[in-house]
Amino acid sequence: MLTPKSEYRCKLTTPERAVSSIQNGSTIVHGLAAAEPPALLQALADRVRAGELCDLKVHSLLPTENVSKSLLSPDISDCVQAFSWFVSKSSRSAVKVGLNYYVPNHFHQVPRLMRENLNIDVVVTMVSPMDKSGFFSFGTANDYTSTVARCCKRLIVEVNKNQPRVFGDSLLHISDVDAIVEHTSPLIEFKWPGPRAEDEAIGSLVAKLVPDGATLQLGFGALPNMIARKLVDHKDLGVHTEVFGPAMVELIKKGVITGRRKNMRTGKHVFTVAEGTSQMYRFMHDNPSMESYPVSYTNDPAVIAGNDNMISINSIIQVDLLGQCNAESLGGSQYSGTGGQLDYVRGAYNSRGGKSILAFYSTAKNGQVSRVVPRLGNGAVITTPRMDVHYLVTEYGVVNLKGRSTRDRALDIMRIAHPRFRESLLREAENMYLL
Repeated sequence: MLTPKSEYRCKLTTPERAVSSIQNGSTIVHGLAAAEPPALLQALADRVRAGELCDLKVHSLLPTENVSKSLLSPDISDCVQAFSWFVSKSSRSAVKVGLNYYVPNHFHQVPRLMRENLNIDVVVTMVSPMDKSGFFSFGTANDYTSTVARCCKRLIVEVNKNQPRVFGDSLLHISDVDAIVEHTSPLIEFKWPGPRAEDEAIGSLVAKLVPDGATLQLGFGALPNMIARKLVDHKDLGVHTEVFGPAMVELIKKGVITGRRKNMRTGKHVFTVAEGTSQMYRFMHDNPSMESYPVSYTNDPAVIAGNDNMISINSIIQVDLLGQCNAESLGGSQYSGTGGQLDYVRGAYNSRGGKSILAFYSTAKNGQVSRVVPRLGNGAVITTPRMDVHYLVTEYGVVNLKGRSTRDRALDIMRIAHPRFRESLLREAENMYLL
């Protein structure tokens, strides 16, 4: 029987050899975000360019520059059919012109959807170095990767010493791996724009809705991260989140986030994807307070609801006077994705003492366009239905739509719109017979 070290040596190979057996027509799933394996993705792209591979089906979620500049490069798009389960900056233009196809989903269902609906030939992902017992860690990306890695026909891992070793349900044994390559490169870093003038007001309003001892989920993007900075005076906050980011690290270091009052995974910071900076990845490495789980667990509304005083904070693009929220489409095109927003909206509201908060700027395009509209249209997608919306927050105030009539919610929503647009919204509400 091979020891883990000897088995590692037997399976260690080059990126070129690792992908050499992949055949035409294969369905490939790759690691998410900072776990995209650049060496393996480039080796696959090289085979396509050399005319050795065609008719590939590649599944991504939030694709970054590693895959966009290699396997999803436009010059080989005739040989690679691309699917995005969440649209990113890197894939947005390709989705808009039909070179990449968006797959509508709720994030917590993606592991099941991939397992049941895809006949996955190959999974390629980045992992942390193997420990003495023969275990790698999925590191920054557990999500669906940990599930598909165990149901695919061939699993190839790219070991990167910069990938943090993370606890929880994040371990992968060498016996489950078919091939190993080693490649050291900096992990992709995720940074957001600087603060806007409205952030101060929105952050302060949201912070007042968060009680001490609450368990937090913060969505992806600039606004949720800015909101976190307004929580520095809180005590004993916890983390049960889809995305773990730098703002949470700062709150942990300051003693604001302790997890001490969590009633599930007490003292542990639970997440499924980590997106941040190199400093954040170093903080996560071998840190026993950090626990990663599949998204089928972290984003399951029933699991979320098991956290008392669960507070979910996400952002949206638009809301209409009925309370319908669009967080994923812009100008009739898919801009991002549903992700886990509705998972947490529903889970947080069903938590004992929980709140779901959707925060947004009242205007766009330097104040020229209202983000509060009479009715969603022009291809806008309803991400969060009106029945599910709890708190809405802009720089002009906070409203709670639960239990409100169509008349009252229209009046409430207009109250947090930019004053410049309230009169026209009022006329539209009358035309819609809401008033």
